[in-house]
Amino acid sequence: MLGVPTEYFLVLSGILFTIGVIGVLIKRNPIVIFMCIELMLNAVNLTFIALGRHFVHVNGQMYVIFVMAVAAAEVAIGLGIIVALFRSKETINIDEVNLMKY
Repeated sequence: MLGVPTEYFLVLSGILFTIGVIGVLIKRNPIVIFMCIELMLNAVNLTFIALGRHFVHVNGQMYVIFVMAVAAAEVAIGLGIIVALFRSKETINIDEVNLMKY
């Protein structure tokens, strides 16, 4: 196989996933948190594609299509929840929104 080695793709995927996890743990804005979750899902997609190419199977591409469908549903539902929270609480700051209190 010519081209970029599979290890480079896996290292890049690990770096992207780590950046996403750090973003989810540090940031307080729900839109940025959703972007970090999408970054983690794209890192997983890159791993599936790289390993599918390495082992010469189409299974990795099939998994990527399912992950993309789940990510699209997650974004649609998540943004709907954010809009509903903003309408009821008039803020989207994670620290100020507490659903357990009245």
